[in-house]
Amino acid sequence: MATTTNSVKQPNYIRPFIFMVILMALIGFITGLNQQFQEPLKQTFLEEAGQAKNTFSTLLIFVFFLAYFIIGPVAARYLNKQGYKSTLLRGILYVAGAMLVFEASVLLYDYIANSQWIGLNHIAIFQAKLPLSYFIFLVGSFMCGSGLTFLQASVNPYIVVSTVPGTTGVTRQNIAGVGNSIMTTFTPFFVANVIFNGRKAEELSVDAMVIPFVVLFALVVLLYIGVRQVKLPHLEGTTSKQTEQSLRKTVLRYRHLVLGTVAIGVYVGCEVCVGANMVNAWGDAFRSVHPNASGSELSSVYATAAMWCTFYWGAMLLGRFLSSFLAKVSARNQLAFTTIIAAILVIVSMSTNALRILIGVGLMHSVMWGAIYALALEGLGKYTALGSGILLMGLIGGAILPLLQSILADLISSWNYTWLLVIAGELYMLYYALWGSKVIQPAGLNSLNTEIL
Repeated sequence: MATTTNSVKQPNYIRPFIFMVILMALIGFITGLNQQFQEPLKQTFLEEAGQAKNTFSTLLIFVFFLAYFIIGPVAARYLNKQGYKSTLLRGILYVAGAMLVFEASVLLYDYIANSQWIGLNHIAIFQAKLPLSYFIFLVGSFMCGSGLTFLQASVNPYIVVSTVPGTTGVTRQNIAGVGNSIMTTFTPFFVANVIFNGRKAEELSVDAMVIPFVVLFALVVLLYIGVRQVKLPHLEGTTSKQTEQSLRKTVLRYRHLVLGTVAIGVYVGCEVCVGANMVNAWGDAFRSVHPNASGSELSSVYATAAMWCTFYWGAMLLGRFLSSFLAKVSARNQLAFTTIIAAILVIVSMSTNALRILIGVGLMHSVMWGAIYALALEGLGKYTALGSGILLMGLIGGAILPLLQSILADLISSWNYTWLLVIAGELYMLYYALWGSKVIQPAGLNSLNTEIL
């Protein structure tokens, strides 16, 4: 009888799991791609943006992460009505559509610039002159964020249930996370050396984006066809609207979850501030010291900055590999230690004007997401799934902090003191690790639970 029980085999969902890893890699690639377009846009669409170049270039990141906040509830309702696979496919279609919008943006810019309608290509906002194509590009960025919102809602559950012999749910999540990190690490190199082919700063042109966006659109469409055809494991539906609303009111009474949602936002904001704005800061610092630098010198600086930015994301990838050895270290201790070291590294970088020191911050950031996530969901019990969804709303921090940093950089004409925002973020996460993450049972919760159930 015992042998009969042990002979039951888990289903092998290797093909669905491979597609989920590819989708996680796509999420990392698109997120990185959007961030790394800041500097090229400054040299093309934003040539006449004046002193507000940093602000307008960072709007690209702002609208991308804003989509998580705005489209998140829409994706949740769609998931309730249509299910996980349909949500997954909808997300892929949004990303494909975004590639077409990007393509339309660069083609329109090129057409107007070479026609009698060139006047349409300059929309004045205060002292800045912005091309219509820039705003279309922002729409594409928002569509990318919207697509990834739909994907995030369904990819992770599929990774958990896509059983593969010899793996566990944690193993599969780590594999998918590595795929995501590899693509994020690769993206700065891809933008600088593949899309723009290592061109000099003054030679950057929107023409270079035409073919890559067509290729990316075709690849995403092929991915859509593949996911549509593959048989995915079954996932149970979500709760009814009435029950979900009641549970949401209850779960928001957990103080450590609410503070954890803020911590997730601060973490993502700090991560993007370094990973996306490092290239901008590097270039502006060089131009301030060498105002008469030649185009070849500026091109070399941009390539160097992109390389160090790649190292930053690579440090995060390395940290995720090494984090497997920290299983016996509590999430609270991991978060407290890494935030202290990260803050010290940023202070040293500011004091010495050595941006490359920020690479070490990437190593520290690599464990923060998991640590905050674990602390924020601790003690939620049956509210864990809903709490996980609420935590994703904190991703709006990836829109707010980098934009604030860019606005400050434009106002004071320097990036150096803007890193104080990152230090403040690290200190908040330290507060959360030491005090904010302590689980305090909401008063009267037992009676409320009985009422709901």
